Amino acid sequence: MSKRTEQLTELLAPVVEDLGFVLWGVEYIQGRGAVLRVFIDHADGISVDNCAAVSHEVSGVLDVEDPISGEYNLEVSSPGMDRPMFEIAQYVDYIGEDVQLKLLAPVSGKRKMTAAIVAVDGDTLVVELDGETLRVPYSQVDRARLQPRFD
Repeated sequence: MSKRTEQLTELLAPVVEDLGFVLWGVEYIQGRGAVLRVFIDHADGISVDNCAAVSHEVSGVLDVEDPISGEYNLEVSSPGMDRPMFEIAQYVDYIGEDVQLKLLAPVSGKRKMTAAIVAVDGDTLVVELDGETLRVPYSQVDRARLQPRFD
């Protein structure tokens, strides 16, 4: 997680939680047409009205605190079924599910893989790929997203 994303998460988490939601994660994509994505979650699901309420409150905090210079678009949404993963603790609830991983350095010769989550062991993600158990240091995960199954 970048320093800016970490700061935005710390700033926005209390606002989102005060509204009764979980801050699943924050993405900030810089450049022309910059985007700040705020993912919220709730046990009962997320509605458009939930996103609008969070967007309104988050906008107010961002206007006052002004943590991002320049223009950007704010997007508030559910993480969805193919949710991006932002921290290692999030994997625990999805043991047995498949995850798409993009790694910073190869593990068993692979930088990209879709594997089943077997366990979380401290700062290590344990996955199974083609019958082989792999231990992936979480510090090597660049991006991860759940891969929903439709059986």
